[in-house]
Amino acid sequence: MTSLAEIVDGLRPEGDGWRGLVPPTWQQGRTAYGGLSSALALHAAMRVEPELPPLRSAQVSFVGPLSGEITIRATKLRRGRNAAFVQADVTGEAGLGLRATFVFMAPIESKLSLEQGSTPAFPLPGPDATTYFGMSSVPFTRNFELVDQRDGLGAAEWLRWVRLRERDGLDPAVAFMAIADCLPPAAIKLVGGLAPLSSMTWLVNLLRPPETRDGWWLLHATTDHARDGASSQRMAIWNADGRPVAEQMQSVAIFA
Repeated sequence: MTSLAEIVDGLRPEGDGWRGLVPPTWQQGRTAYGGLSSALALHAAMRVEPELPPLRSAQVSFVGPLSGEITIRATKLRRGRNAAFVQADVTGEAGLGLRATFVFMAPIESKLSLEQGSTPAFPLPGPDATTYFGMSSVPFTRNFELVDQRDGLGAAEWLRWVRLRERDGLDPAVAFMAIADCLPPAAIKLVGGLAPLSSMTWLVNLLRPPETRDGWWLLHATTDHARDGASSQRMAIWNADGRPVAEQMQSVAIFA
């Protein structure tokens, strides 16, 4: 099994971009797992400008399938006094597969201080917790160690502890992007089994630096609307100490 760190280390400069390879173990159907392609796009974006501030937001469009050899090109859109905007495109044999805009912004002095909401009552897995490694029918899931909340959830809701099985040697933000898309679409629970699907857009807003303990992240996804082949879902992530780290939204096409 090829680790995320090995894929990142395998990227090679080529012209104005990077050349890499998506192994079959990171596929999701006929395309690369979205968290992987987004993480690779972020890796390239972070090298466009020296000393970029921390990642604050990512807007990702999943345009088409990606597999095998890929090329990543990142371009600075603007760098102001407080924030930098960088666009990254990932292309494969079928053309453009992903386009992302990353916003990097350092903390600034502010009168605002608000943190509402509560952490789900799902304890951090202990050393003796029963975990699993995903399904062989969805290859990318085998790269993660998982613990699911089984009770007390809505009909279209997921709550899951997740960590990379191999996580050494990774930039924390790159590792976080790979984790953040790990949950199945919430609406797929209404189908009662596997179905063809495709993420279309994904918005990630970071609330604090992506830091945790022992690699564990608590991921939540829920939807209140799924019809005409599309769903819109809300997502959130907490670290191992129960601190909120990201809020997200995603649009998913489900062909069922």
